[in-house]
Amino acid sequence: MMTQLEKIEKRYQEIDRELAKPDVATNLGKVQALAKERASLEGTVITYRKFRSTQKSLDNTRAMLNEKLDDEMVLMARQEIETLEKQLKELDEELKLSLLPKDPNDEKDIIVEIRAGTGGDEAALFASDLYRMYARYAQGRGWKVDVISMSESGGGGLKEIIFEIKGRGAFSRLKYERGVHRVQRVPVTESSGRIHTSTATVAVLPKAEEVDIDINMDDLRIDIFHSGGAGGQNVNKVSSAIRITHFPTGMVVICQDERSQLQNKIKAFSVLRTRLMDMERRKQEEAIISDRRSQVGTGERSEKIRTYNYPQDRISDHRIEVAFHNLPKIMDGTLDELIDALANSEQARKLGGQAD
Repeated sequence: MMTQLEKIEKRYQEIDRELAKPDVATNLGKVQALAKERASLEGTVITYRKFRSTQKSLDNTRAMLNEKLDDEMVLMARQEIETLEKQLKELDEELKLSLLPKDPNDEKDIIVEIRAGTGGDEAALFASDLYRMYARYAQGRGWKVDVISMSESGGGGLKEIIFEIKGRGAFSRLKYERGVHRVQRVPVTESSGRIHTSTATVAVLPKAEEVDIDINMDDLRIDIFHSGGAGGQNVNKVSSAIRITHFPTGMVVICQDERSQLQNKIKAFSVLRTRLMDMERRKQEEAIISDRRSQVGTGERSEKIRTYNYPQDRISDHRIEVAFHNLPKIMDGTLDELIDALANSEQARKLGGQAD
């Protein structure tokens, strides 16, 4: 680990020397690239330097015990050693985490797709609740939420909603939400007070940029039609809705949320690129997953990841077997404690694998 950290610090110093060169300073593109790389290394370098400084202080304090000291000085030295050893252990953990492989998608914006599952109108209402939860969470972090398309149910819920969240680190936080969510509660339409169980699915996709996926326009059919549903007279009279069909995959993307045909087209292409990139990522992952299935189980996406139990005011995440209470607060967008627990569990698993 120390050899790797030394290489990182050396590269950090090289970047500083590069940025100081006059010919580099006038090249905006190179400056931006170097500054971005420097920022990605800075936290690790600062922690590494603090680790070395703490290690040096610890060695010096331990050496003092070999000298002739009075009882009071020995006690102080031993207390200092205990404090420094604790700090060194914490810094060592930080450095191990900083060296874990980074998910290249973590800083990307995301496209979230929520669909009602089993449970009829109650499932649609739950899908609507999940959308509100994520929208509130995003707004609390200063991220922008932009609806791409939605399909409402007759009972006031959502059969499906696709929306974009723009904000640094959006994927790193909400990637843990992918999967089947289950709710247990008494529907508002249930007169006997019987608890129903319903589900909704959540897909969280890192937003693809144009450079990520190359789309052949000959593989597409683009249809323009009148928007349906709410939106005012202009939306319904003007042909602004866009439907893109991707022939090689059979994928169909519809966007009709915007009044402008151009805006709908841009959004539709964004969703198509993102879905195609996710499809490619899944193909690559499948090769690895197939080798592990016989050892660790299937881990299929259809497995329930979380249960929202309203009568018991409890959310249970089945991946980490941890329960959280104050369900109304969580459904209002207070998700950090839950997400932090999942992130910490993933980090611990990666560290365990690193140790092996």
